[in-house]
This record gives sequence, structure tokens and C-alpha cells, in this order.
Amino acid sequence: MCRLLGYLGPPIQLDSLLLEPPHSLMVQSYAPKELEVAKLNADGFGLGWYRATGTTEPFTYRNILPIWNDPNLEPLCRYVTTGCAVAYVRSATPGQGVDISNCQPFQSNPLLFTHNGYIQRFRKTLYQPMRQMMSDRIYAAINGSTDSEHIWGVLLTALATQPTLSLREALQIAIEKLARLAADYDVSVAANVLVSDGEQLVGSRFASHNRAPSLYWLRDDPHFPDAVLVASEPFFDGNWASFDEFSLFTITSDCDIQFHPLDRFSGLNAH
Repeated sequence: MCRLLGYLGPPIQLDSLLLEPPHSLMVQSYAPKELEVAKLNADGFGLGWYRATGTTEPFTYRNILPIWNDPNLEPLCRYVTTGCAVAYVRSATPGQGVDISNCQPFQSNPLLFTHNGYIQRFRKTLYQPMRQMMSDRIYAAINGSTDSEHIWGVLLTALATQPTLSLREALQIAIEKLARLAADYDVSVAANVLVSDGEQLVGSRFASHNRAPSLYWLRDDPHFPDAVLVASEPFFDGNWASFDEFSLFTITSDCDIQFHPLDRFSGLNAH
């Protein structure tokens, strides 16, 4: 599994978010505190951000190196200023290649997508059913082999086939479909998702059979005033709160956080 991070607020330099905090994403790559199924996040990393003004198309930077081995990251983070960003460090699920096409965030026009979790025995269980849920165009656009990108494909298909859906509604449809498949095939699924269009952060904390991976939020902290942070692990001391399991959330640029329970899936956790 991986470690995620999201930011929405006034423009800041990326290094203040990714590198400077005492338990930053850099530190979480080699010394995570709440990673339960691995010891390191050394199979690549990625970040995506939006300009404060101008184009709505985000920028991404991805690498298959461990984040601590990339000499370009520190100067890049000092250079980039943004009011909306997502980032992650990767711990590859066994059997899934360390390849740039498998590095997140995934992008489609204004959208950025990250996922922390797994699908149990993905290639032997939900790989084909999930591909059958996608439109032909999105099916053909899948470049990698990860369960993460296939969740992304189901989400994009919901948006493409029902253009009036909000981002949160499309994510809910994708999670509902994933939950039904998990029940039908009796496989464990974990889907902490964070997706953005540059104006909002939308996400989920969900697992079908076991406890969901950790996911926290923090609003209007003195270190990051008038902003909201989302993180797999708190990266400095503060009034962090854990997202409820079986829930969706929407965070808007005015720091409003809306929570949407997924209570009807709680029975899946009893398997």
C-alpha cells in the first residue's frame, strides 16, 4: 500500500508540504508509522498540482525511484507554488510492476487521482469484471497494470456516461461497484481514494473485509492557515482527525468539509 497527501488552501511552496514537516511524506517513505502490510514505500512516488491562476490542467511529476533518491525533487518543490496538490509514495502490491505507468497520480484533463489500498489477488479476481465496467475509450486508455488505475477507470466511466454527476457522486458509484464485486467474489478490497479537479478534494475511506487504511484531515492549522490537509499519517503535531470508515468526503476551497457515510456497506466487513 501507499501513503497519500492532499492540500487545498492558499498558495504555498511544495517543499513546506512534502519535505519540511518532521513526519513528511519523505519520512513516511522510509519510516511510516501506520503502514500495516509493508515496511517501506520505496517503489516510486508522484505529485500533482494546479497553478493558482491560469490553466486548469494540472501538472504531474512521477518517478519509479524511491522519493529519497530523486535529486530533482527538492529544487522542484522549492520552485512550485500551488493552492491545490496531491502526492503519494508507493509500496507496490506483490506482482505489480515498478513502472512509470503504474505511478500515481493518474490524470485525465483537469482531474488527478490517487489510491491507497489493494484488491486481493487482483489479476485472478476483479481484473476482468472491472475492465468490463469501463467504456471502450477508457478501457483503451489504461496504461498500467495496477488495481488503482482500474478503480480510476471505473470512476472515469461513471463521469463519462453520466456527465451531470458530481465528482463525489461518481466516486460513490465506483466504490459501490467495487464493494459489490468484493462481496460477489469474496475478496478483500481497500480503497482510500483522493481525487481533485483543482477546486476541491473528494475522497473515500473504505475497506470491504478488514479495517480501512488510516486517513486523517486537518483544517486551519497555524502552520497552514485557511487550508485543509488530508494525509495517510499526520506529518506534524496538530489537531488531526480520522475520517470515518465507510465514508466519502468533499472538501471545498472555503475549507468546508462534507462527510457522506457509506453505512450500507458495513455488513461486508463481517466476512
